[in-house]
Amino acid sequence: MTGGPRDGGTAGRRPGAARAWMILAFTVTLSLGPPVPLSAQQPAPADTALQRSQQRLLEIRRERERLQREMDRLRGRVHSLSSELSNIERQVDISGRIVGELELQVAAMGSQIERVTSDLVVAEDALAEKRAILHHRLAEIHKRGPLFAVQVLLAAESFGDLISRYKYLYLISRQDRQLVSDVEALRNRVAGQRNGLLSLRGTVARRRDERTEEIERLRLLEAQRQSSLRESQREARRTEQRLAQLARDEERLNTLIAGLERRRLAAEAARAAPAAPSRIRTSDIGQLDWPLNGEIVYRFGREAGPGNTTIRWNGIGIAAPVGTPVRAIEAGTVRLATALGTYGPSVVIDHGGGFYSIYGQLLAIRVRVGQPVRKGETIGDSGGANSDQGPHVHFEIRGQGGQALDPINWLRRRQ
Repeated sequence: MTGGPRDGGTAGRRPGAARAWMILAFTVTLSLGPPVPLSAQQPAPADTALQRSQQRLLEIRRERERLQREMDRLRGRVHSLSSELSNIERQVDISGRIVGELELQVAAMGSQIERVTSDLVVAEDALAEKRAILHHRLAEIHKRGPLFAVQVLLAAESFGDLISRYKYLYLISRQDRQLVSDVEALRNRVAGQRNGLLSLRGTVARRRDERTEEIERLRLLEAQRQSSLRESQREARRTEQRLAQLARDEERLNTLIAGLERRRLAAEAARAAPAAPSRIRTSDIGQLDWPLNGEIVYRFGREAGPGNTTIRWNGIGIAAPVGTPVRAIEAGTVRLATALGTYGPSVVIDHGGGFYSIYGQLLAIRVRVGQPVRKGETIGDSGGANSDQGPHVHFEIRGQGGQALDPINWLRRRQ
């Protein structure tokens, strides 16, 4: 594109007139202003604080996913409600932190929207101004026609005048090209800022929706925590009652075995003869057959129970489907075959010499008191479906004086 004074092609024009037109051209050039720097055309980068908040939000959500997986595992097995309550309390804390981060991001993005909106107004004003100048230049070029530059050059009165005119035309042409470039850059800048503004507003709307969802989730978690707390308190009371009942039933069993021992010792003293050897001997350690196959659900000794309680097991729990046959570990005589409180239907077999085996949590008893049984004979079917540990059999071995022995030491090692 070219431009110049309207009378640049008239003959006899004074050299001073050409200089005047050049001064006017430079004045117009200065009025156009410098081009908009490219850096100003780019949207402002996200605040560092916003980026840190987004990273924290990502980490918090990962932690919540881990807690939710832990909660799913807790709900899939028997557990203390205190574990579930602890998980819920941590989720409450996580949701509160998420709400805080979302509020921080909404505030930060609101500030970004204000800055982008302000920059957009400035860019739109600059674009309108540049377009007005460009339209004026196009109108001037159109009026002067396509041969105006040739006319200006041909009207030169000397070689120096020709060089000055050529330089003048070159500067005007370069300024016009810069003007077109500026308009194009400003237009792209405005379009980019509008898109960025729409994106920011959409993100803020999503963050506000997420915040609303988290506040509702927090409310539900608070309600769930209160419900779990009440249930945990009820469970603690039930646990205390079960432990008290278990202690009474254990005392009843100990009393029963102590009575059997007194009668055995009295009978041996009355006969004044050596007692019959026990069917279970120390040489049987690690050699006795299992009463049934299954995983161990609790072991001999003290174990942490629900509600920060401690349970002392005098035997082991062997998991098995309900109805699995339970066999005598050694020959002996049945001394008890009845329900025994928290032990459920139970069988006690006297193996002689002060050794007894005890089988609890049975579904059905298939022997009677006084009946002799052989090693491996079925004495009942496994039950325990309504217990805290699920379907299983409680198994004990008692030694002389009614002392509870760890059955794992006496049973055959599994391959």
